[in-house]
Order: sequence, then C-alpha cells, then structure tokens
Amino acid sequence: MIRTCLCITVLTFLVLNAVALLAAGSGYFGSTIQQGQEQTLEVKIDNFSFLPATVTWINRDDIPHTVVSSDDPRAFKSKALDTDDRFSFTFTKAGTYSYFCSIHPKMTGKVVVQ
Repeated sequence: MIRTCLCITVLTFLVLNAVALLAAGSGYFGSTIQQGQEQTLEVKIDNFSFLPATVTWINRDDIPHTVVSSDDPRAFKSKALDTDDRFSFTFTKAGTYSYFCSIHPKMTGKVVVQ
C-alpha cells in the first residue's frame, strides 16, 4: 500500500501519443497526451491508499520506442515496444523520475511522485 501522494506529470514523447494510467490490476482511467501538451492527472484516494500506483506506457506509433529511466542506476527500462505494446512500472517512492526513448533520445518525459 502506498502512503505517499502520487502526482503524475507526463511531458510529451514527440511521437508516442498515449499514456494510460492503471490501478493495480485494473483499468482505473486513461488519458491521451497530444504532442506539445503537458497534463497533470488526479489520483484517487480509496481504502487508505492512493491509486493508481502503476503507470503504463502504450506505444501508439508505428515504429518501436523504449521507456528508459534517466536515473543511475536505472529505476526502470522497457524492451523495444512495437505498436500497441505496453510497459508498466509501479512507483513505490516519492521523487521525480525522468525518462527517455533510447532509440530516439530527444523523446523525454517525467513522472513526479509526491
């Protein structure tokens, strides 16, 4: 159970257009981010926990992309994601998690967990 507030801010991947947020094991809600936009999503507080704790990236592009933490050591690293492939990561600690596509390094984003 995560007892810290989870506030998720996603900066746009240039060609990766969709970010879906899921509560552990179920589809809580999803959102599509268009190129050049920044969006903050709200977190549900239910049964003494903050949801969602898991972020799922979905590649809606027609070429492969990765999701790789900029941290050292890496907090997370996906395989190459083909069209409609998903990568999920559960955040358990507060912090700012910057990430990028290792195939296209100018594609960047971040998740802020408070």
